[in-house]
Amino acid sequence: MGVTAADSNAALQARREAAVPRGLGIQLPVFAAKAENAEITDIEGKRYIDFGSGIAVLNTGHLHPKVKAAVQAQLENFSHTCIQVMPYEGYIRLAERLNAAVPTRGPRKTVFFTTGAEAIENAVKIARHHTGRNGVIAFSGAFHGRTLLGMALTGKVVPYKAGFGTMPGEIFHLPFPVAYHGKEVEQTLEALEVMFRADVDPKRIAAMIIEPVQGEGGFYIAQAELLTGIRRICDEHGIVMIVDEVQTGFARTGKMFAIEHSGVQPDLVTMAKSLAGGFPLSAVTGKAEIMDSPQAGGLGGTYGGNPLACAAGNAVLDIIEEEGLCARADQIGEIIVSSLREMQNSNSLKGVIGDIRGLGAMVAMELVAEGNADKPDPDLTKALVARAAQKGLVLLSCGVRGNVIRFLVPLTASDALVKEGMGILGEALRECVAERAA
Repeated sequence: MGVTAADSNAALQARREAAVPRGLGIQLPVFAAKAENAEITDIEGKRYIDFGSGIAVLNTGHLHPKVKAAVQAQLENFSHTCIQVMPYEGYIRLAERLNAAVPTRGPRKTVFFTTGAEAIENAVKIARHHTGRNGVIAFSGAFHGRTLLGMALTGKVVPYKAGFGTMPGEIFHLPFPVAYHGKEVEQTLEALEVMFRADVDPKRIAAMIIEPVQGEGGFYIAQAELLTGIRRICDEHGIVMIVDEVQTGFARTGKMFAIEHSGVQPDLVTMAKSLAGGFPLSAVTGKAEIMDSPQAGGLGGTYGGNPLACAAGNAVLDIIEEEGLCARADQIGEIIVSSLREMQNSNSLKGVIGDIRGLGAMVAMELVAEGNADKPDPDLTKALVARAAQKGLVLLSCGVRGNVIRFLVPLTASDALVKEGMGILGEALRECVAERAA
């Protein structure tokens, strides 16, 4: 691939800095030219193994042939009518399939939007309309989007809330239980009871929202007893239980949806990211009685459920079933965890990897100093992401303390590619540790 100085990564980065505001943070200042399955090539011809999937968007890989074919076929007919103006079969078919797949209570209905934040906002709207209440309870470390309500629900100030003014009212946060940090489920449920006695009448709470595995918060898994406790409390007080599956959905955790690991059935489920294989599409699926609460015209959006995205979404559901991607997620997760355990136990990395956790192929490692959970190492984490990129591996960090590496490998990646990527990771981590010790 011939590259001139004018279209090099450095030149495009300079153009980006001049044209795009700094608030749009960019982790890796190289520019994509082509991608296929779990690999990306930049404009200078360098190959990268993609362990980020565009932040969990590409469970079926870059440009899966069946997704590509479905979108091309739809494009031959029409690209947009607006579902509220003139509907189309692809939207209805995808809604029917999600109604059958999502483990909510009783008969279900689905409405589509464009982004995960829109799905969250509309789930709260629906819950408020159904209950006639305003309050919403979320969790520390949660991430629910960058819109005003999404920011308010998100359990992290920097960078998501800092400097953006007053957040919407009647949003309450509970501590998310993380055993690795000494925070147990019992403490969270006790904090909820204290909240109900000291801060807010449960009769003012419309909804509780939780991620079955926290995404941006650090890939901490919500324990089954926590989810069961939330379900019980919601039932006791007439509160709508919302589960945010935006990052965890569509086979990532070894189940179609991560909430299935607990056996708990929520009232509403929000989805986006890997729903449409790279096309912007989100959804709220839930109990029909609750979903039908808003009046006609109360829900919608110009681009929500776009025909091309719905075609992609239907193809994604076919691929997950036909290629056995739930089972494949478990296989990929085993490769990643096994490799991380070897690194954790190696002499050159003693005390560096504090915790390894995950469900299916949603895996994370937490980097610490001296093996101490109370000594997060965000500097090493940042250095590792940069060094891995130099070696051709795209990694994503996360966590409230900035010290977690998360693994979101496309579920269509081969064993050989996953192992190659883990080899690069180990090499990069050892180099970073050695250089700091020198």
